[in-house]
Amino acid sequence: MEQRTSKIVLVGFMGTGKSTVSRLLAEQLGWSRYDSDEVIVEREGTISNLFETLGEAGFRDIESKVLASLLEAEESSVIATGGGCVLMERNREAMLKHGFVVALTADAEHIIDRVKSDTARPLLQGDIAANVHRIMEQRKNAYDFAHLRLDTTSLTPQEAAEMILKAWQEK
Repeated sequence: MEQRTSKIVLVGFMGTGKSTVSRLLAEQLGWSRYDSDEVIVEREGTISNLFETLGEAGFRDIESKVLASLLEAEESSVIATGGGCVLMERNREAMLKHGFVVALTADAEHIIDRVKSDTARPLLQGDIAANVHRIMEQRKNAYDFAHLRLDTTSLTPQEAAEMILKAWQEK
């Protein structure tokens, strides 16, 4: 029997529930929980400032380094990644190598509703609805590599966490 991984990695577009669901999963498993965006802010400063000073490419480089450090750590953990973390091939490979990868999805209307009041998302500045639709289109296949895809549109965070836990245990 294949040994079960000690990392569950949540990927997906912003507003799909990665942060909330990761908290519930970590609680239920008794594992550590990391949100790669929160770790970046702790180590490097705000994401908005990083985008401003380094550009998106510079930010993505920091994001990759943080992700690698979280994936390679010994402890069992649930990792919620930033929405664009999947854009780099090396990140996707590392996630698959070290963890059980779950892609959370939701329909555009729910995502817009969930993120419309969040001013800390540099990629959404301006017309939020148009930006969500544009970025979702650009990334429509970006999450296909995951072991499991889960549409959170009509799920509570608790239901999503339970479904992920069941799939991980059956892996």
